[in-house]
Amino acid sequence: MSKATHDPKCYNQSNNQTFDQVLEQHLSRRNFVKGGLGLGAMTAFAGMGLTACNSGTETVISPAPTLPVPPPTQASVKLGFNSIEGSLTDAVAIPPGYSAQVLAPWGTPLNDKAAEWQSDGSNTAEDQANAVGMHHDGMHYFPLDGSSEDGLLVINHEYLDLKALHPNGATVVSGKRTIVDEVRKEIYAHGVSVVRIRKSGNQWQVVKNDPHNRRITGASSIDIAGPLAYSAYLETRFSPDGSQSRGTFNNCGNGYTPWGTYLTCEENWPGYFVNRGDLTDDQARIGLSTSNTNYRWDTLAGHADESLDEFTRFNVTPFAGSAAQDYRNEANGHGYIVEIDPYNPNTRAVKRTALGRFRHEGCTFGKLEAGKPITFYSGHDSRFEYLYKFVSAANWDPTDANPANRLATGDKYMNEGTLYVAKFNADGTGQWLPLTLDSVTKDGKTLADSFPSLAAIILNTAGAADALGATEMDRPEWCAVDPFTGSAYLTLTNNSKRTEANPANPRLKNNFGHIIRWDEGENAGEFSWDIFVFGSSDNADSDTNRSGLTDLNQFASPDGLAFDARGIMWVLTDNGADEVTSYTNDQMLAVVPSTLMDANGKQQVISSGNQTELRRFFVGPNGCEVTGFAMTPDYKNMFANIQHPGNWPYSANAAEATPGGQTVRPRAATVVFTKNDGGEVGI
Repeated sequence: MSKATHDPKCYNQSNNQTFDQVLEQHLSRRNFVKGGLGLGAMTAFAGMGLTACNSGTETVISPAPTLPVPPPTQASVKLGFNSIEGSLTDAVAIPPGYSAQVLAPWGTPLNDKAAEWQSDGSNTAEDQANAVGMHHDGMHYFPLDGSSEDGLLVINHEYLDLKALHPNGATVVSGKRTIVDEVRKEIYAHGVSVVRIRKSGNQWQVVKNDPHNRRITGASSIDIAGPLAYSAYLETRFSPDGSQSRGTFNNCGNGYTPWGTYLTCEENWPGYFVNRGDLTDDQARIGLSTSNTNYRWDTLAGHADESLDEFTRFNVTPFAGSAAQDYRNEANGHGYIVEIDPYNPNTRAVKRTALGRFRHEGCTFGKLEAGKPITFYSGHDSRFEYLYKFVSAANWDPTDANPANRLATGDKYMNEGTLYVAKFNADGTGQWLPLTLDSVTKDGKTLADSFPSLAAIILNTAGAADALGATEMDRPEWCAVDPFTGSAYLTLTNNSKRTEANPANPRLKNNFGHIIRWDEGENAGEFSWDIFVFGSSDNADSDTNRSGLTDLNQFASPDGLAFDARGIMWVLTDNGADEVTSYTNDQMLAVVPSTLMDANGKQQVISSGNQTELRRFFVGPNGCEVTGFAMTPDYKNMFANIQHPGNWPYSANAAEATPGGQTVRPRAATVVFTKNDGGEVGI
């Protein structure tokens, strides 16, 4: 695809081959064989989270439940519900025999420092710093002592609805913010919440004042690890030695590790910073602004009540003589996978720079094998961007599943290794291209000719991937790995800016998206791939509706994606096609991919012959995105998040619609799905 066919706001100007072009060639031959101390030191203790909630005693994680042992490449479960109809109501729609409870909505107090949530938006910044954040996204459930009724729910908070957050929206005068408490409240509404939850009877409750409860916000001190730690690229007035950054923003997708930590992903973080001078190469490539930030926090710089440059830092324009005297490198501390130990509130979060710097959407480890490296997959969520994987230098030791120090185990597996970017070939094979100094670029040079160090490559990961000739994708988002086959799946949400048609994808605007699948090859540089399912409306022509979807499973814009340990894959949507949104709100669907086999035992894709195996499980309320997935070890409680609903929740019953004519202040929240007979969810 030529540059002229790209979104003018697309930051990838490499002109590398797009996934659509590869797909056209591939599907035409579809049958293939898969072959000094700065300001940071002054806030070190505050950066630990809610200090009033901290405890000197660490809760030891219980060993992970033993997985069932069905045939090694096939799940033994079958879906036990029928696909439900679409829904366009201010309520969650669920299958018969299920209940849905609202849990931990935005503003829920975690301790007594926070006042109860006020429906008029009058809660203070201090309240928000001690309460559940806004706009829930990715999450994970961490059991306490192996319990399925008592654990820690860790929740991402992606962005803000300023009209809901404040009584009358944000106060802006002549293009500038004027009220410090408003901006602090917004910064504290970002980040991650660690929430102790416990089931009592049939209802889950937040355990207020539990020592595990804490917030990691846009103001928290966070350690840096990996190639960029202590480098000149991260020197700021806050952290002159480059050892820390401040805050985490736009936390969208997530992951977790085999050793019991949480991974939060910094996605659209460039919009929080501005450089009103000349952009550096990496800033231009990733999309930093030269005019305004998303929320104009930088316009409060120099305010009489500003503390420790809390607003000044968002303006990364060079002002002083050296980087240690201003914030030209502040944005360089963002764009990473962030590791959090939910069990120990006395630890700081750590940014794992070895896994690349871009707009991360999800972080999922591959199938574990003792004595072999661990692989982590992550997509760069933007049009025409790339799929990456990180392969650890250390080999997996199963005894590390229950370590004495979880973040030290993270150091072992996530600080050293090789970062790769994917190139898809038309014959159903692909290459993982290593982002190393000696890698050969598409013009015959090496990355060392353009990048002086591995740290420089990581800083501009996408630029290095451009040089290698990686395949441009349609918004790579969440990845999930089948626990039985080891096959990896990735949602490609959509790309409405596509203007070239081709036989493989004739939709000029790819508002529907699709899910791809691949299997690793014999070495770290090879893989084979196919397309698992194409999103579509049910009434589209057969060239568009390639998977034969009907009204009972039509979907658009697959976004969230997760497998549970039984082999069920759960697909969550962020609708982007009017043809689908006119029929149903965002939804969650389920399928068991490993059971879709042909007579020769080969995995099949979704098609008109088996599409009924893809079933709609629930539908969210009007205006929302369905996102986030977690499940208790006994599979009897499933958690999903409802983000930016329009007029919901009306009550603790997520399936109760807001009565006609009534309005509520919308609150993102987690929904807990349970089976009324007490059985496992989904089967």
